[in-house]
Amino acid sequence: MLAELRDAVRTTAAEIVFLQEVSGADSRRGRGFGGPHYEFLADQLWPQFAYGRNAVYPHGHHGNALLSRFPILRERNHDISIRGPEPRGLLHCVLDVPRWGEVHAICVHLGLSELQRRRQLDLLNELVRGEIPPAAPLIVAGDFNDWRGRADGLLRRGAELHSAFERAGVAQPRTFPARLPLLPLDRIYVRNLRVQSACVLSALPWPHLSDHLPLLAEVAP
Repeated sequence: MLAELRDAVRTTAAEIVFLQEVSGADSRRGRGFGGPHYEFLADQLWPQFAYGRNAVYPHGHHGNALLSRFPILRERNHDISIRGPEPRGLLHCVLDVPRWGEVHAICVHLGLSELQRRRQLDLLNELVRGEIPPAAPLIVAGDFNDWRGRADGLLRRGAELHSAFERAGVAQPRTFPARLPLLPLDRIYVRNLRVQSACVLSALPWPHLSDHLPLLAEVAP
């Protein structure tokens, strides 16, 4: 399915791609592409990529990844795992975007429990306040598992982040499960950027490529 997923993402013309639970290594045989899946997905269209390992198991590991058409100047993976069997991380990259300067991008995957997510959102706010200049363009995107809708207010108050869909004047779309979406688990947030459009990709082949539907936004300085 990797080749089909790569081809589908290519059709969006996305310049930055945020991925969660992507394989970084898998020693089992018969698993198709033998290298890191994010490298296969990046191929020749996204020459820059970063990977943050979150979960490690006997046959390999997986985590968040960011694919970029722009140079990645710096990258750091922040472990935000809270007690329990759910390793989670925030992959923070600084991109060099022509005519924009440095753009910060954070790829997010939060936990399944309410208590985990609340603490992890606090850690995300601390990261933004502590490591990102107040005037710098910032995009935060990923799987927030926020089916209760608590993240918007916490991120707005804690880090001045705003939902791309709110800024585009549309409702936050449901993204999970992909074939019959009931819950709005995935998000895109921005700071110091204008949102020109935001949508969920729900037509074929997307429902067959993942258990979550992807989000797509266009932003400008």
